[in-house]
Amino acid sequence: MQVSFQTLLYLSLTGYLLFPILVGGQNERAEQIHREALTIDTHCDTPLRMMDDAWKIGERHEPDKIGSGKIDLPRMREGGLDAIFFAVFVGQGERTPDGYARAQLRADKLLDKIHQMYIEYPELAEFAATPDDAYRIEKTGKRAIYIGMENGYPIGMDLSKIRSYYERGIRYITLCHTKNNDICDSSTDPEGPQHHGLSPFGEQVIGEMNRLGVIVDVSHISDEAFFDVLKTSKTPVIASHSCARALCDNPRNLSDDMLKALAVRGGVMQMCILSDYVKTIPLDSATEAKRKIAFDSLSALFGDWDKIEDETIRRQYRHAWHAVYRKYPSEKATVSDVVDHIDHVVNLVGIDHIGIGTDFDGGGGVNGCNEVSEMGNITRELVSRGYSESEIRKIWGENFMRIFRKVERFAKSGKPVLQSE
Repeated sequence: MQVSFQTLLYLSLTGYLLFPILVGGQNERAEQIHREALTIDTHCDTPLRMMDDAWKIGERHEPDKIGSGKIDLPRMREGGLDAIFFAVFVGQGERTPDGYARAQLRADKLLDKIHQMYIEYPELAEFAATPDDAYRIEKTGKRAIYIGMENGYPIGMDLSKIRSYYERGIRYITLCHTKNNDICDSSTDPEGPQHHGLSPFGEQVIGEMNRLGVIVDVSHISDEAFFDVLKTSKTPVIASHSCARALCDNPRNLSDDMLKALAVRGGVMQMCILSDYVKTIPLDSATEAKRKIAFDSLSALFGDWDKIEDETIRRQYRHAWHAVYRKYPSEKATVSDVVDHIDHVVNLVGIDHIGIGTDFDGGGGVNGCNEVSEMGNITRELVSRGYSESEIRKIWGENFMRIFRKVERFAKSGKPVLQSE
């Protein structure tokens, strides 16, 4: 049945029929864009879950069930996610020779687990080390798995460790985590700053990362350290999983001044979807109090999470932690809130400086995109707000790949690569 223009105009003015047609068309267009674009998530903590031998990355886990996690290879396919950075995360511990040795042992175990995945599931996933690898692997129908290191703590005071980790596949290093380390200050250390930015050793770390072709990641670092990094690095940098402080006043987020400076240096903020960084949500004081009591009880029972080495105990702790959140849930941000941050960055510094880094399995997840099979909902929201296909392709991977290629190019040529190049 054909519908005349006059009829469509009438229906649009009276609010009937045309809106569903447009929504249906938008969804189809969003699905096509999402399917055809190279989609990259630059940060997830799924390797922590992979340390539990009872949990299999190659098997599909039913979403929202305790123990399922946010990511597995089958659900990556369902969510149309082509490539991802698995984080080798080691919590900050003692800055002593024994502490460094324990951190390095933990990092090696996580790397072993990631590389074991390629052997166990060769039909589902493949190791990726260069920008071109993602495009090649995408054509095979497999997932491209990159590796990043969250927290430079395992480097200790030994610059040669950076090459060792590079040779094992690590392509970015988040300089610190929730506490200060020997490289720089954290944005959230309760003791406050120690170095007031980068340490002298941190400057050497940046130089070695530049030389080797390791991307510098400024998520988690303090404001002072952030600006020190921009002055020190000869390549553009990323924030692998951060948000805009103007929309959510959290020290983990980037201020407008930081975003502007990042853009001038050609960098990219990869949008995190951890609710506490996306939106400041009023707390239900009674629920918060009950949750705190429950969490304090878990800490008394299990001890410090970062110091637990037995994977069975870690699994029990993780399940108990999720059970507490199910009993005393907090309100989550939404996909719309996430795209508000993307809008803010685009309006402030342009489309070339924003990407996606979910922090799944490290706290990431919002209503509408709480695990990897729902990733297409971000694209649907972008389409509904009028983003073009070329803009969406930039957000989902091209912006990050630009940085990746420049970092590689500097490592080969030794010539600085700035925004204008």
